[in-house]
Amino acid sequence: MAKEIDAKLLTDFSVNFDGDRANTVALNSVTKNGILASVQTPDAIRDTTHNFSVRLPKTPVTNQKQSGRCWLFAAANVLRFEIIKKYNLKNFELSLVYLLFWDKLEKANYFLENILDTLDEPLEGRLVAYLLSSPEGDGGQWDMFVSLVEKYGVVPAEAMPENAVSSSTSELRNILTEKLREYACILRNLHSQGHSLEDLRIEKEHFMEEIYRILCIGLGKPPKKFDLEFTDKDGKFTRDAGLTPHEFYEKYIDLNLEDYISLINSPTEDKPYYRSYSVRYLGNVVGGRPVHYVNLPIEKLKDAAVAQLKDGFPVWFGSDVGKHSERKLGLLDTNLYDRESLFNVSFGMNKGQRLDYGQSLMTHAMVLQGVDIDEANLPIRWCVENSWGDDKGSEGYFSMGDNWFDEYVYQIVINKKYLEAEVLKAYESEPILLEPWDPMGSLA
Repeated sequence: MAKEIDAKLLTDFSVNFDGDRANTVALNSVTKNGILASVQTPDAIRDTTHNFSVRLPKTPVTNQKQSGRCWLFAAANVLRFEIIKKYNLKNFELSLVYLLFWDKLEKANYFLENILDTLDEPLEGRLVAYLLSSPEGDGGQWDMFVSLVEKYGVVPAEAMPENAVSSSTSELRNILTEKLREYACILRNLHSQGHSLEDLRIEKEHFMEEIYRILCIGLGKPPKKFDLEFTDKDGKFTRDAGLTPHEFYEKYIDLNLEDYISLINSPTEDKPYYRSYSVRYLGNVVGGRPVHYVNLPIEKLKDAAVAQLKDGFPVWFGSDVGKHSERKLGLLDTNLYDRESLFNVSFGMNKGQRLDYGQSLMTHAMVLQGVDIDEANLPIRWCVENSWGDDKGSEGYFSMGDNWFDEYVYQIVINKKYLEAEVLKAYESEPILLEPWDPMGSLA
């Protein structure tokens, strides 16, 4: 083929297209119904049911609404499961506004410290450009959640309820992003004028006070103390007055988060299995728990998830939810859409190649609440608690085919007691530092 698309080539394309009647049928269907609606496969819908042989007690789902807080919702859903089980409750929700407030404040400080750490890097270089591309988004990872809980504790939803800004975070996010880029500009200019790092940190303190003010106005002030009240399934009423966020966590949840670690599956050549990894310039709390995981074959992630579910505890996980998914029915399955037959093309990249070439990465966090096991003790499908409200899937729960787990699950969080010594040894080794733009540094 020549460099240009010439008239003869276009004529050949057109003649070949018209020569296959399947193309006309496909064109008529797609232009009327859309691509995915035209290729949805009934067999996949039939096979991906909402029945599971291992199923944790079902609780009402939460709703993150128009915000990117899925990682916080999923993590909070893991914690609230303990309260619901321990105190025989129909439901219980933690305040996601409280966690959002501290995450935004800490991310602002983390970003400014990254700017101070890169003052001598060129503005047009990839590193500074990457830092400026998203000074503070809504997303996050498990270790970032742990850092927030360890520093600030948690509170019930009633102690700091949802509001217009927390339920639709784009306006607040845009304001914070604009201010943080402005602060970065000021700090770099002061540095170029010869001001000391001490001078710049004095300026940073003024900036952080402004961020705190913006957050208080947008989200409300986080409570220092609150009264806890709930009634269990048997009608027993409990009131506990004057609790601090840390006291509430220690008394009513009391999970040792240090026991839970992240396993990832990144089958790329640059990340050997059974090695520990972290990501440069990724986090929220300065001095908090660093993002840290061990890379394992996908079968190891499944084995650990099944063991934890069988023992009665849910599993936080990160995935690429936009691929091969049907929101209304709540289905995740790689056989859900037959795009190959429609377009007469193949989609041939494997999981590692999709990561390397930007076709997939972790975009959403949810919670595994069950699994269906076959006679050979292998997973068939997985029960997923989402945070998109109860009008999606089966009252908010999704059914995930095991084939989808293979291809689009990238991270799970597991208690160390379910892991082999070889895995723990690998996790505890000195982590290999990945670049900030590595796909494993993506935020759910």
